[in-house]
Amino acid sequence: GFDGYSGGGRTQKDRPADFKRFHFNFQQELCYLCKRTHVAVHVLTELHSTRCIKCWSRCIPTSTFSCCCLPIKLHANRHSQIKQESTTTLSAMVNWVQMLRTHFVARLAKNAGLRQHAVAVDDDGTTVNLWLPKKKQTGAATTAGGNQRHAVVLVHGFAGDGMMTWGFQVGALAARGHDVYVPDLVHFGGSTSPAPHRSVAFQAHCLATALGKLGLAGQRCTVVGFSYGGLVAFEMAAAFPGLVRSVVVSGADVAYTAAMNDVLLQRLGAGSMTDLMLPETVGGVERLFSTAFYKKPFLPRRLLSDFLKVMCDNRKERSEMLENMITSKDKEAPAPVFQQAILLLWGENDNYFIIEDAERLKRELGEKAMLRTISKAGHLAHLERPCVYNRYLKEFLAHVDRLPS
Repeated sequence: GFDGYSGGGRTQKDRPADFKRFHFNFQQELCYLCKRTHVAVHVLTELHSTRCIKCWSRCIPTSTFSCCCLPIKLHANRHSQIKQESTTTLSAMVNWVQMLRTHFVARLAKNAGLRQHAVAVDDDGTTVNLWLPKKKQTGAATTAGGNQRHAVVLVHGFAGDGMMTWGFQVGALAARGHDVYVPDLVHFGGSTSPAPHRSVAFQAHCLATALGKLGLAGQRCTVVGFSYGGLVAFEMAAAFPGLVRSVVVSGADVAYTAAMNDVLLQRLGAGSMTDLMLPETVGGVERLFSTAFYKKPFLPRRLLSDFLKVMCDNRKERSEMLENMITSKDKEAPAPVFQQAILLLWGENDNYFIIEDAERLKRELGEKAMLRTISKAGHLAHLERPCVYNRYLKEFLAHVDRLPS
């Protein structure tokens, strides 16, 4: 028993004489004071009242008592501790980034009229997963003489998969009447391959083969590439001119040289490209996002931890891809001559490929290239200022539609 008395909102003279004996039952019950169900303290009196720890602690901030010869110390903040523990347990069970992919991002794709599909690229087991228009049938050829819709292929960067990168673009493009294709590069998302190839050319070949099997072989498309996806887009334009009608690139060059890599690592204070793009700690993920945005967003450490678990898999294959991405070509070597119209869509505050690199690249690409910049945007301009990005992108696609075939 406890040589004291319960609070219960009564004055001392109102308490019964036997209002001393207590039994504490720590389980979910209904508190008669606050009318909520939580871990409760059951009081054995003539009233048999039950109250929660929070209501109890208003009268007894800190008390030590014995129940069944077991000493228990009851603190005023016990109720909040229990609530915090239950919240922590729930958070440990849920990966919020995976929830974002499964429910929010996938819903954006479905609202844009897309469905998920996997295409076998070769007989060795290489498979490309992509989102494509629901009406598109696998292997169906484009009807000759019909009204062809402008196909747009969105190629993601290194720190995400297709829909996590382009979720804010698919709806705007589909609403304009474009056929939108959002593939996952090999070793990202749902795309896999047992082949040892890790080059940008291999990625371009896989995407071109998958699009050909989906019936785009006779329909030239626009390839939009971001960061590493920009390298793939340039490679597709050079290797498959019959497939690629125009190119849009953000935050990438035609080739990524060792000299560019050294300058980037020094500017961002990273030891290697693998440390920067494949972080192993929450701090590494925080650095990745803080350097990619113009205005550093508030991202809870729990969300960064979930991102690390979900989006940084296949580390061995991706590390080899980063090593293979760096070419030995001289930085001053001229860019190849492209037949396609090219849009360089750049964030003015890009820390990875600065605006001066974009201006140099436009001069090298010649008159077929145009440069549009987005103010107050970093490397992730399509996520940071999606409305401006989408407007420039749609203007360019309308310009390409007016060009002679």
